[in-house]
Amino acid sequence: MNTFLVLFQKEWRENIRNFKILWIPLVFILFGITEPVMNYYMPQILSSVGNLPEGTVIEFPSMTSEQILMSTISQYQLIGMLVVILAFSGIISRERKNGTATLLYVRPLSFTGYVGSKLAILSIIVLGSFILGIVASLYYTSILFGAIDFLSFIEFTSIYVLWLLFVISIVLFTSAALSTGMASSVSFVLVIIVQVIDGLLGTYWTISPWKLPMYAGYVLNGDVESSSYIWSILITILAISFLLMGAVFFTKNNVWKAKI
Repeated sequence: MNTFLVLFQKEWRENIRNFKILWIPLVFILFGITEPVMNYYMPQILSSVGNLPEGTVIEFPSMTSEQILMSTISQYQLIGMLVVILAFSGIISRERKNGTATLLYVRPLSFTGYVGSKLAILSIIVLGSFILGIVASLYYTSILFGAIDFLSFIEFTSIYVLWLLFVISIVLFTSAALSTGMASSVSFVLVIIVQVIDGLLGTYWTISPWKLPMYAGYVLNGDVESSSYIWSILITILAISFLLMGAVFFTKNNVWKAKI
């Protein structure tokens, strides 16, 4: 436990020094605020800067509060996930490359605690950033488009938090197993590209960790199909467990790659 706390303090100080503790939440909050505000004021913006003929009336289909929140999530699915991958894909592999890992490995070290400290800091930053961003989005959405059922919002947020834990587990696993460049590429494929494939071909299956954001939207709208939804949650939890165990295994077995 003491080792974990020491390693966690190290991670915390490092993320304060490189300002990840600040700029990543700001990215999520920015998109959380921008999405409802832009959708609400878009007709006025286009009317004032669009150089349209006098008397032109621009009509947009009215959006529900639930659709605005899902629009925010779609921003997180691309830009938010890219931020997470690029910011943290070297969280383990970079320490092997720059020699920091060697300073740690020569001491009595629990590899479970080592990976656990990184899991803890990623969870605090990524999940905290998402919660701040989605609460900001909820606030402006409620003001501009109407209130959202609180219990549905909590379940919606919980499902997306599970998806983020899955993404964090992928990032940790790839960083433990591969070099930083390869970890970034593989994480990008597994998180972004597989999402695109699932969106294009996903009608052929209903159970997958990559469907959690979609099911989060269904929960928000109150029309989720329970069986596939529950199985997707269970499989995601199982996948997270295997990825984290794999991260510990590869961290331990790649000690020899640490720069001296």
